[in-house]
Amino acid sequence: MYYFTDDCLLGVEMIDSEHRELFRIINETQELLENEILDDKYNRIQEMMERLKEYAEQHFRHEEEYMESIHHPELELQRQQHIVFCEKIDEADARASGSGQQEFLEDLLKYLVTWLYRHIIGCDLMIGKLKPVDENNEVPLFTSQYLTGISLIDEEHKELFRIIGEVQRVIREEYVHDKYDEIVHLMEELRNYTKFHFADEEKYMQSIQYEGLGAQKRAHDAFVARLEAMNFEHIDEHQQETLEEMLEFLTEWLVNHIMNSDKRIGK
Repeated sequence: MYYFTDDCLLGVEMIDSEHRELFRIINETQELLENEILDDKYNRIQEMMERLKEYAEQHFRHEEEYMESIHHPELELQRQQHIVFCEKIDEADARASGSGQQEFLEDLLKYLVTWLYRHIIGCDLMIGKLKPVDENNEVPLFTSQYLTGISLIDEEHKELFRIIGEVQRVIREEYVHDKYDEIVHLMEELRNYTKFHFADEEKYMQSIQYEGLGAQKRAHDAFVARLEAMNFEHIDEHQQETLEEMLEFLTEWLVNHIMNSDKRIGK
């Protein structure tokens, strides 16, 4: 059973409500998969696939309209991810009529769960959470408001803030035309350090038997997946734009994650 917990809340009632519906569809998929009484699940699978398509069409439209209304900078990225999801569902629907119903349901469930957590926690949580960072604003400094009370985690968070400061430094280098090498270096540094930090954080949570460990792992995986999905060809062609988007994403995600997830560990 998959639960819609507080770490998945955006604070936008319409979108949160529609995300809950996707959780319901996922749990129904799991129940159907585990149903040992029903021999032929074809009709149920077809019904589920129709609901998924209707959900995707309605929810993605609502989400994109909301992002457009608040001038959210990641609207185009979201649109692309929504298109990929719809294509995967159409592809899966074409397979549904064949044999191997259990295998089909297993594959569908795995895809939905992976997509759900990575998309909500890695992308959707940023919708409307914070005021977007622009080139005239300073990135936040690590102050007492971000302290969790756990020295190891706090020290590692300081390092993440330092990397964000480096991103802003590169953005402000007006006389440097080609910043590609610095961007790649920062991305590598960020990926390596976040993996190191997340491993430490998860190890600590495990040691205190923290009940939110599972949700934290999903958030961490989603963040790393987001970094690894960056298109370096696009980066090379749109260096300044990429840096500004990176700065905004890093700042929003880190501040939101510390304030709404990590501080609970200390409590």
